[in-house]
Amino acid sequence: MKAICVLKGSGEVTGTVNFRQAEDGSVTVEGSITGLSPGKHGFHVHAYGDNTNGCISAGPHYNPFNKNHGGPDDVERHVGDLGNVVANDNGVAKFELKDRMLSLTGDRSIIGRTLVVHELEDDLGKGGNEESSRTGNAGGRLACGVIGIAKD
Repeated sequence: MKAICVLKGSGEVTGTVNFRQAEDGSVTVEGSITGLSPGKHGFHVHAYGDNTNGCISAGPHYNPFNKNHGGPDDVERHVGDLGNVVANDNGVAKFELKDRMLSLTGDRSIIGRTLVVHELEDDLGKGGNEESSRTGNAGGRLACGVIGIAKD
């Protein structure tokens, strides 16, 4: 199964992200985002596919198991915690990652939820404060889009 998300923000941040679920259940996330400041930017799936009030309507990180925020390789993490994308000096982040908690089907499906790229680096829940355990101190939401089923 495949899914796609087109990211748009109030500024110049835009991008396209593709999702492919393998037979072993893992999901490959591949994409390109432009208009970012150089460096790391938090990258998360949020709970709702609602962008009526911009990216803020997407709600918190997708967290069906009520865990603390963490990094993509941590046992303790939200399903939606994808870590960071890294923008080069031209503000472009190209990436490909594989995640075993995401799913395009079943009770952990991210179809219809919102993908968000944030203004700051995600500290992966290691910031030592309450906000770190909720959001990774990733800051404001630069761009977002609803994840939808892709045409084959």
